[in-house]
Amino acid sequence: MSELKNKLINIIVIKRDGKKVGFNESKIAVAIKKGFDSLKNENNDKYQEKDINKVYNLVIQKIIDTEKDKIKIEEIQDMIEEVLRNNKYIDVYESFSTYRERRNQSRKLFFDEKKQHTFLKAIENLSTDTSAENEVPESITTSMGAMLKYGQAVSKEVSKSYFLKRKVADAYECGEIYIHDLDYLPMGTTNCCHIDLNKLFNDGFSTGRGFLREPNNIMTYAILTSIAILTNQNDQYGEQSIPVLDYYFARWNSKDI
Repeated sequence: MSELKNKLINIIVIKRDGKKVGFNESKIAVAIKKGFDSLKNENNDKYQEKDINKVYNLVIQKIIDTEKDKIKIEEIQDMIEEVLRNNKYIDVYESFSTYRERRNQSRKLFFDEKKQHTFLKAIENLSTDTSAENEVPESITTSMGAMLKYGQAVSKEVSKSYFLKRKVADAYECGEIYIHDLDYLPMGTTNCCHIDLNKLFNDGFSTGRGFLREPNNIMTYAILTSIAILTNQNDQYGEQSIPVLDYYFARWNSKDI
């Protein structure tokens, strides 16, 4: 065991920026565990701690078998993917590989010269944009309008780097496809929404801060409808509608106001 430790201690890891650091096996363990943990919500108890330890030990052994004094961090990540794939942890492999690709795209956003130029150009254009479409209500000349526009510009770049596959992002950049409201993609919400009042009020609903019971007259129904719209507005960035509003309200015609 001590001999194994000595072999690992003597290994130098070369980071992406060329910096050389000492070998830290705990970082490998954490990376592998994150790969397995990313599937917990989907597979519950499909994998156990023994699976994580198995992959970790195989990766460490592969590193030692290379007999290298120096190893690049990308090589270690390749080994993790290879061990996951060869040992039939396909879902973990795909999750780990996807996360790795997203991180790679993120680094390109800030360190790749071409990406930097595109990003800075978008920010620069905001400062000189005085077109009529930006005058109201989100004018670039107002503090809130400016903040919104800068936020949208950054959010679009994050969307392309983190949430889109490379070929999709490239197609968007080239103008081959158009993605509506790309800047809202990181928000994890949908655009427009129809509100079904019957479904909402049959058993009451939660506003996040409290629970509202089923209304017992049309006045309460109307008030709670307004609350539902305002509450949903916090989670939606697009339009909201209540189709057949008269139909929903008809059930309360015989009730006292």
